[in-house]
Amino acid sequence: MIRPAMPDEATLLTDLALRSKAYWDYNPDFLAACRADLTITPEIISDNTINVLEDNGQVVGFYGLFAREEDAVELEYLFIDPDAIGTGYGRQMWRHAIATARDQGFETMFINSDPHTEAFYEAMGAKRIGQSESAIWPGRMLPLMAFELV
Repeated sequence: MIRPAMPDEATLLTDLALRSKAYWDYNPDFLAACRADLTITPEIISDNTINVLEDNGQVVGFYGLFAREEDAVELEYLFIDPDAIGTGYGRQMWRHAIATARDQGFETMFINSDPHTEAFYEAMGAKRIGQSESAIWPGRMLPLMAFELV
């Protein structure tokens, strides 16, 4: 079941994001640098579209949509608990995010992808349109992707 996140789930979602990022065997210094960027606050939940995926009452994933322009939205988060990676939950959340963004009237979804997840987004139909520099690790370039919603 996918449902809106609750502000009191901020710590739970932060922990899930960090565990999910660690799945890719990043070094501890990099993961420590990611902490601030991956910290979900009650305000982030209240001010944006943050949805969680539950399985048997447990949160196993979440995604966030952040309006960037009148007709464009950014998929800011899409994280799955490491124990649930490869189960189809990512695809389920992607489809929900697409439907939600369309319902909100957006025409394009942008994704600053982790290099390890670029293939997933390509499989979902997103196209690489360039790259952007990581906000947390200078010199690290991230795939910039787009998905047309119309």
